[in-house]
Amino acid sequence: MTPEDITALFTRSDGQYFCARWGRPLAPIVFGVADETLSVVKGAFEAICALTGHKMTEHDPELGTNLMMFFVRDWAELRDVPDLDRLVDGLPALVDRLEEARAHQHRSFRFDTNGSVKACFVFLRIDDELAEMSAEALALGQAVQSMLVWSDTAFAERSPLARVGETIVLRSEIASVLQAAYDPILPPVAQDNSHALRVFARANAEAPRS
Repeated sequence: MTPEDITALFTRSDGQYFCARWGRPLAPIVFGVADETLSVVKGAFEAICALTGHKMTEHDPELGTNLMMFFVRDWAELRDVPDLDRLVDGLPALVDRLEEARAHQHRSFRFDTNGSVKACFVFLRIDDELAEMSAEALALGQAVQSMLVWSDTAFAERSPLARVGETIVLRSEIASVLQAAYDPILPPVAQDNSHALRVFARANAEAPRS
């Protein structure tokens, strides 16, 4: 990828450059799926954490759970989740926007005082498009998009995943960007596109770890 390609991954539709990574271990929980799918989702996050060198935990000391995934059939279901409006600011307005846009996914992030990701709330509406995806592909795609705060348009035209034969894998260039963004030398949050040059230098320094 070129520096311009990386810049585009973190430049939002309003023109603002913003990239943030997790500063604490992930403690995920999943709602609305069958038990056999839980291990698939956990496995996807474990794979991305292994790639980036980040960690997972069973319990966040402050929040208990800091990464919540909600699978719903209709966005209106979110209005009935107890106390969710206390975790996600402006939940009623968000649901209205998702319904109006006929969206099928959304992520809301919260941040620590140093700007790193503190919590993430992932909402997925299982429409016909998502229902056709395998659980493995869906889980891996969401894990990738939850590990960094990407641009809202980063994967609008091209998925971070690719198919190799019958297997869904993470695109190698996206894997390199993920690894580079988690380099301890880089700041946990960046709002200047010079950050993309530093990511580019590290993404091209070595091949992604398996």
